[in-house]
Amino acid sequence: MKKITPFQLFICFSKIGLSGFGGVLPWARRGLVEKDKLLSSEEFSAILGVCQIMPGPNVINVAVCVGSRFGGARGSLAAVGGLTLGPIFIVILLAVLYEHFSYLEYVKGALKGIAAVGVGLIAGTGLKMLKDEFCYPPMLIVIALTIVAGAYFNLALGWVVLIVAPAAFYFARKKVRKQ
Repeated sequence: MKKITPFQLFICFSKIGLSGFGGVLPWARRGLVEKDKLLSSEEFSAILGVCQIMPGPNVINVAVCVGSRFGGARGSLAAVGGLTLGPIFIVILLAVLYEHFSYLEYVKGALKGIAAVGVGLIAGTGLKMLKDEFCYPPMLIVIALTIVAGAYFNLALGWVVLIVAPAAFYFARKKVRKQ
């Protein structure tokens, strides 16, 4: 495992936090997996899977887990601080500007465009993560069950996890034994 200082974690997560508007999860994956190579794609997916069922924002939970893994409690604090401090200042500045200029049509149009970009980034990250699962096709059953339970039946996250978890555990065990 790579050795990384809390300051390095702070810088890494500051870059992630300052990269995204409307959601930084795609940037977190890109930074942690593709650029800094702190995690493999599978490790990121596993951490994100756990973090999605925990209370709180997913990306903050990811920062806590990754920070803890590389730097203990200090690493977690550094990662969360890096992820949040810059964006907090930017949001305060944008709120002040929005208060003064929200009536302009350009501002309204820009916000709609930013929303579309956010959807695209999340979809792109989802497709990258899906690509990893093609290495073991039975996991596609878990993905299909999750989509059906969440999108078609409109079940809450807790119910989806309870329903899909047995199949996920079963196929994950088979996948680990196969390797």
